[in-house]
Amino acid sequence: MSRTTPIRLTVNGVPRRVAAEPQHTLLDLLRDDLGLTGTKECCLEGECGACTVSLDGRIVDACLVLAPEADGAEVTTIEGVAADGSLTPLQQSFLDCGAVQCGYCTPGQVMAARDLLARIPHPSVSQIQEAMAGNLCRCGCYRQITEAVVAASAAADR
Repeated sequence: MSRTTPIRLTVNGVPRRVAAEPQHTLLDLLRDDLGLTGTKECCLEGECGACTVSLDGRIVDACLVLAPEADGAEVTTIEGVAADGSLTPLQQSFLDCGAVQCGYCTPGQVMAARDLLARIPHPSVSQIQEAMAGNLCRCGCYRQITEAVVAASAAADR
């Protein structure tokens, strides 16, 4: 017999109520219960960053957070980044700089870069590389990802 836990959280600015099994992760809740599939499922070990989301203002690997731990939390997923449906300057810079190839890692990369730019509006290349180190790109677009973050940082001044 499965026991579910009631969870109340705000996802992308919308209050939500769900019932999740205690062993389900935040990733399961987002993808399976709420249909937010922009957050990608990949390693399920916190090694790749494909499932990066913002939880109460800090980025986490959603595969490592149990769903009940998110009770009462504020979660932002890639779907919540461009609230008006237009790309943000950061998202546009990823396109302009060729930082997307297969696109699988892109949501996690954007979430990590967004967090970095919120903390450090004009990061150095080494700061970008350090902040993005937890997000793997199997296509090898690391140079383009760094260029995209630099471009987004410069665009913030315009």
